[in-house]
This record gives sequence, structure tokens and C-alpha cells, in this order.
Amino acid sequence: MGWQQRIEQALEERRGAAAYRQRQVNQGGNGRYLQLDGQRYVNFSGNDYLGLSQHPEVITAWQQGAQRFGVGSGGSGHVTGFCHAHHELEQQLAEWLGYPRALLFISGYAANQALLAALMQADDRILADKLSHASILEAATHSPAQLRRFRHNQPQALATLLQKACAGQQLAITEGVFSMDGDSAPLAELHRLTQQAGAWLMVDDAHGIGVRGDQGRGSCWQQGVRPEMLVVTFGKAFGVSGAAILCDEPLAEYLLQFARHLIYSTAMPPAQACALQAALGCIQQGDELREQLQKRIQYFRAGVASLPLTLSASDTAIQPLLVGDNQRALDLAQRLREQGLWVSAIRPPTVPPGGARLRITLTAAHQPQDIDRLLEVLHDVCH
Repeated sequence: MGWQQRIEQALEERRGAAAYRQRQVNQGGNGRYLQLDGQRYVNFSGNDYLGLSQHPEVITAWQQGAQRFGVGSGGSGHVTGFCHAHHELEQQLAEWLGYPRALLFISGYAANQALLAALMQADDRILADKLSHASILEAATHSPAQLRRFRHNQPQALATLLQKACAGQQLAITEGVFSMDGDSAPLAELHRLTQQAGAWLMVDDAHGIGVRGDQGRGSCWQQGVRPEMLVVTFGKAFGVSGAAILCDEPLAEYLLQFARHLIYSTAMPPAQACALQAALGCIQQGDELREQLQKRIQYFRAGVASLPLTLSASDTAIQPLLVGDNQRALDLAQRLREQGLWVSAIRPPTVPPGGARLRITLTAAHQPQDIDRLLEVLHDVCH
């Protein structure tokens, strides 16, 4: 089979499974509303949980940063790309989250890949929650270490794996809030088990940081846990993009020496770091926004209970309605869009086979009438 045939066959298989992905050209932001092809939709698919992507202080900080530093960093942080704005943001993040060090990365995907690529050796073992993000599982698969996956949110399953003999080191990995199910990991118990076994715990809190815990410090803070490695990303509640790894001093220095994603990538623009500092300030003072988000979540869950679909057991902004069949999920998403509501149909391989769903995400920017409209249309299309 030639290159072209291989490519065409793979695409045809995706189409036949109703799993073909298509990008949409968004012409009008990603807040409460989005604009496509001249039509405005209420947006229930974004991750901008606190609405900070549209916050005037964050926008102004980026503009002022661009005026001061320009629009790019000009190089890797190991050459000329690391500036005062980056340094300040790292220090602020470390102090806020209770770690000696924070290291900035261009994305959460890059942070997870860099961490596992730099740390793991052939005698080591990675123990990852079965539903961990693709960036984690891909990096673990390509690392020289052995990868074992434990049953989702089942500490005893992790305990069983930790007890098996390992010539090297063991690293357990989970998420604070899982991106497709919206449920939370039992972090305290997972950390207790890893400490007992002499292993380390890594937590990716992309969907918890900013919206959970005191001052939005995230899932780990909320559960009283300080994992050896904490990954936080800025494309969700922060409303921007990028990521940081929080850790102790020796590990930070190790990553500066050996994390190739950090060493050989152009650093994030300093103006972006300025915007992130402003977003951090909004999060720290964001109790009202977090309270508003929780009210929206409770309101939606109360209204959706009578629908003939399975609602995930989530108290987070991620509220998946499980459908099962790929084509039905696509059809439901299309009918919602015909009524001015943008909801994404998530299908395998992003979720397990048979796990197709409508992934509804709520934000502090949504108004009660937005949710009323969503519930009304869901009721109509599901009966």
C-alpha cells in the first residue's frame, strides 16, 4: 500500500465510524457567544470558565506588554527569550501555589511531554489513570519506561500496581478534573499511596486550576495535597494559553538542563506573560466569578435531570451528556446548532468506544436565560 492509499484509507475509516473531525472558522471570539458564517451561537463548548479571555484587564495587560516587549520573545528561554515578565510570572505562580519553583511552557501538551521525556528511564514505571489526557499517555508510551494504566479514579487499583516489583522509580499520574467526564480524582488517597510506596505523584490540573480551592488554587489545594509535580495550564480558567510545572528546586534545575521541549522551543511572548499576570490577579480576586459559575452548574444539573440521557456525576464546569452512538451524538449537536446553541459532540478516540457524548461546558459568563434555552432545546430534541 502506497502513501496516498494509506492516507485515504485512514480518512475513509474515520468517516465510516462517524468519527471524522472538522475545524470550524470562528469569526467572533470564544466567550459567551461565538460567531460562525454570520450566525451567532450561545457557546457551550469552550473552556474559558471564568470569562477571562474577554476581561478588559487581561486584554489591556497584553496590549501594554506588546508595546513594551514586542509581540514575540525572539528565542528560546535558554538563549534570549526569558525576560522579566516571564520571571515575575514564575515567581508569582510558585508563591501562589506553595512551591519553590515554577517553569513556564508554551502549552500544557508540551509541559506533560517534556516532564515525562526528561524524567523517565528504562527501569522506571509510569502508572497513569486510564482516562489521563492524550498528552500524558502519548508521552508515557514513547518514553523508555514501562506504562501501566490503572482503573479510573480507583486508588486500590493503583495500590496493586505500586506493590509490584520495579527496578527503577515509579511515577503515578492523574488529573485534578478529567476533561471529558468532569469528575475529580481522589488526590489525597492517591498521594498517600504513592508516598507509602516511595513513588512520586504528578497531577495535571488543567481544568481545576482557577476554579477550585481557595483563591482558585486548584484541585490539589482543595484536597490538601502537594504532589511532587503539579502541571497547570492557562487555556482554561486563565483565558489565555500556555502552562507551568510547579515543583521543588532540584527538579526545576534538572528540567532546565534536560527538558528538550523547554530548551529548544521559542519562549512564550512576554506580552502573553503580562496577560497571564493580570489573569492571575483576576483569579485570586475571583470568588464572585467562581460562585457564579457554581450557581450555573447547579442550575443546569437541576434542569437536565429529567432528560433521557445519562448525565455524568460532575460538580465541575464540564457536564457531559452521554449518548453512546457516534452518529446520534453528531445529530444531536447539529440540532442544537440549528437552534443557535454550540455544543460539541465528542467521539472516540477522544473518549472510549461507545462513550460518545455531548460535552457541555458552563462558564461564569453564561446567563440563566442561556441555560434555560439550552434545557428547552435539549428537552425537545431528546423526546
